Amino acid sequence: MKRTETDPDALDEYDFSGGVRGKHAERYAEGTNIVLLDPDVASYFHDQSTVNEALRNLIKTFQALPGAELKIKKSKGIKEEKARKKSVNAV
Repeated sequence: MKRTETDPDALDEYDFSGGVRGKHAERYAEGTNIVLLDPDVASYFHDQSTVNEALRNLIKTFQALPGAELKIKKSKGIKEEKARKKSVNAV
């Protein structure tokens, strides 16, 4: 694919001829569940499975405590978050 006049930064090796527009748009709009760990915390974990295992163990330990109630807050999708910010800014 040759460079286009609309994007002078596009390199010759960029080839989007087999691409599908909006392939991941719906999933992206639903929101993501990415958490950025601070470097000191991240140094204890090698990959996502070790983070998940540690969090599951923490949840089990917490649930075993007498009278413990774990409240799970569902993360909002991008559309909902944008709408919330827009309504807050409108006030």
